[in-house]
Formats: sequence, structure tokens, C-alpha cells
Amino acid sequence: MYGLSVRWSLTDAPDGVLERLHEYVESESHAKFAGLPGLRFKTWRAREGEWFEGTYVFVSDEARAAFQADFEKRAADAPGTALVGVTPTIEPFQVVAVVRGPAGFRSAARFED
Repeated sequence: MYGLSVRWSLTDAPDGVLERLHEYVESESHAKFAGLPGLRFKTWRAREGEWFEGTYVFVSDEARAAFQADFEKRAADAPGTALVGVTPTIEPFQVVAVVRGPAGFRSAARFED
């Protein structure tokens, strides 16, 4: 599988930016990526005061490369960039394996557990 990391540094981000990123994911981003062709899944990850990241896994290298090329063209104007104030680091990677545990997956824009 073919992964892509898009990570914004939160080191110098404005106060409250992580909450605004949560709101953006919940109100817009989650639905947008639910229908992205070639995407197996996307995870939004964060470490408060450190970074915010979109982690993508695609069905093929071609799907990842096409998304990456398109995103790189518009990264400076991406909603995450506007909220955080810096452009992201974009890094492709290979996914060795994914396992679905007995608790399964929960797809939601926002949940606490």
C-alpha cells in the first residue's frame, strides 16, 4: 500500500489552532475525503503544540502520486496552511501492513475514544 504524510508544524501556531483544525475536519474535510477515488483511508493525527498531520493510504502508487502532485501545487493555499500559518511537509511512504483489530474501525469526523 502507498502512504502519504502531510504534516504542518504547530510549534509557532496561533493559540486555539488545534480546536479550529478539529472543527475544519468535522465540518468539511472528513466528507471531502470520504469520496476521494483511490484512497483506502485517511487519518488525521495531532500532537498539540507539535504537529497536525493528514496520513493517507492509497490503492496504488499512481493514485498516491496523482494526489501528491495536485496537493503540492495548492499546499500554500490549503485550509490547513491557512489555519496553521505554515506550509506542510509532504512525505510519501510505504505501508507494510494494516490489521483490523477486534474493536474494528470507527469512521467519524470527531470522537473522543
